[in-house]
Amino acid sequence: MAEIAPFRGILYALPSGGDVSALIAPPYDVISEPERAALEQRSPYNCVRLILPRDEQGGDGEGRYAVAAATLRAWLDAGVLRRDPQPALYRYHQVFTPPGAEQGKRVVRRGFIARMRLHRFEERIILPHERTLAGPKADRLKLKRAVRMHLSQIFGLYRDPTGAADAAFARIEQEPPERYGVTADGTEHRLWRLTDRQAQEQVMAALRDKTIYIADGHHRYETMLALREELRREPSYIGYASSVEYGTIFLCEAHDPGLLVFPTHRILHGLPHFDFADLLRRAASFFCVDEVAPPSPVQATQELAARGRQAPTLLVVSDGRAAYLSLRPEADLLAVEGLAGPAVLRRLDVTLLHAVVLEGLLGIDRAAQEAQTHLRYVKDTAQALAAAHEPGVQAVWLMNPTPVAQVMEVCDAGLLMPQKSTYFFPKIASGLVLNPLDPAEPVETVAGRRPAA
Repeated sequence: MAEIAPFRGILYALPSGGDVSALIAPPYDVISEPERAALEQRSPYNCVRLILPRDEQGGDGEGRYAVAAATLRAWLDAGVLRRDPQPALYRYHQVFTPPGAEQGKRVVRRGFIARMRLHRFEERIILPHERTLAGPKADRLKLKRAVRMHLSQIFGLYRDPTGAADAAFARIEQEPPERYGVTADGTEHRLWRLTDRQAQEQVMAALRDKTIYIADGHHRYETMLALREELRREPSYIGYASSVEYGTIFLCEAHDPGLLVFPTHRILHGLPHFDFADLLRRAASFFCVDEVAPPSPVQATQELAARGRQAPTLLVVSDGRAAYLSLRPEADLLAVEGLAGPAVLRRLDVTLLHAVVLEGLLGIDRAAQEAQTHLRYVKDTAQALAAAHEPGVQAVWLMNPTPVAQVMEVCDAGLLMPQKSTYFFPKIASGLVLNPLDPAEPVETVAGRRPAA
């Protein structure tokens, strides 16, 4: 099943305990233009210049990929970045305050960064849960092709109720972290190197019979697969043991107390002939409709959670009006296109919103959803409710988060949820550990052993 390996990562050249706050960044796809500029101002070596580069004119032209490659080479040559001398598994803690929680309530999410052998989804070893978009994949492929480096990790989940993998890191967690930083959202990032061969083997053994579930980074994973196919054709490629057969992943056990998932809300705009009253009338065939005064963010979150414990529930806000839509027990969902498969599809807020409302009642097909013709997405509940007052916004749809267990159930059933169905917070920091790609470099597992073909 899953095959992971330690690797000689490339890290910022700092003394043990070094502060990387000015050097790391969120994943490229959540960085706004003002945030990008702020990260660039924090340090001339902030990794945003690699993951979200500008071209030579300071724009976003095709030349930005070559600029990223030149920047990376310059940083390596100057010793800004340095490759570790020993293969390691990188223990990674994130300490954060969950969105909506009281200030001071800190949570720790624990996991580790490793190389992982890549598999096509049909091999059923690494499983996705969301549909992807073509544009981001094309962009990431061009960047990876230019830099020959995995600049950040995807985020994966695995089941290990015994805790065997996590236990292997217990000793090094007693020491101060070797890298420490704080990102703009207040999240603390702590990193250790696990270089003990016996402990590495314990982690690898714990994962060997596991399925890996992609929590975040679907576009990056599919890009890793595409680049692997390209690099396999190079003359220096050494086969199954080559580093290009592996991606980089942050792995978190599915029952970790710090593993939290939040919803991504939908904002509707530009849909011809949209009529809120007519929508509520037609939605009553599937939902119990309870029209209310527009709630505050706290009220919306609490009420959605309370109603969601009884039945899948959506909140829609439009032009000063609001309504909770709770699924009717007798609703004929088997007749809805896309919901006739496994039962989990008919229990998820996000699949009900897309299949019943957006596609069935409003006629926004999947092509339009992927192109974001009439939809945009926002994670923060307060921002979503505020957007209902913006010019041109027709409606805002709010949901409960999809539980981790249901995300994994979707994967196990071989299904895909709509894009942006989940929001795992906090994001994995880019720039902590880079993973070089070289068709001629072998991956060693433990004690110098190479993987068998």
